[in-house]
Amino acid sequence: MRAHTPSLAVGDGSQRRVDALDVARDREDERVQDADEPVARYDAAGHEVGVAPRGVVYRDGLWHAATGVLVRSGDGERVYLHRRAPEKLIFPGCYDCWAGGVLGPGESPDAAAARELDEELGVRGVPLRPIDRFAYDDGHVRYHVFLYEVRWDGPLRHQPEEVVWGGWVTVDELRAVLADPAYPFTPDGRMGIERWLATR
Repeated sequence: MRAHTPSLAVGDGSQRRVDALDVARDREDERVQDADEPVARYDAAGHEVGVAPRGVVYRDGLWHAATGVLVRSGDGERVYLHRRAPEKLIFPGCYDCWAGGVLGPGESPDAAAARELDEELGVRGVPLRPIDRFAYDDGHVRYHVFLYEVRWDGPLRHQPEEVVWGGWVTVDELRAVLADPAYPFTPDGRMGIERWLATR
């Protein structure tokens, strides 16, 4: 169950170099835009207190809030595992099983969870079930976590800027991934899924 490595389509050598440069520029532009995105600032108690650019929030370790949605198959036997894009501002290239992201100014956790699930995996129109809430603080990244679960057997569509690989795994396979150092897992995602696994 190793992750697939994306590759560029190639023609002759000169076109390949041009395409690679275009992709690199596009990804750098996306990263800059991502860093400038306005994010809702929170205090340590979980109250929204202002707005700051995403890059500043991460750089200065400011409290904010984010959602994560665990996508399970309709029968509940499988979980969707994915790998983050290498251009992500935090935890680039790591594996995760939560689709989600930061809350924008004035945005509710429910609305942010639905928006991120649609953007990252193309899943929409399904009920979101809240399953956990906790504060994550590793000394550098600090945020209030709102976790949800959905059941889904339909098609999935990756947002290329967010996800470079994804696949269904059983719960036992997910436990194996978490235990295998060959699979770098997001530390916040690990905390969330280990809390979820502890209830099973």
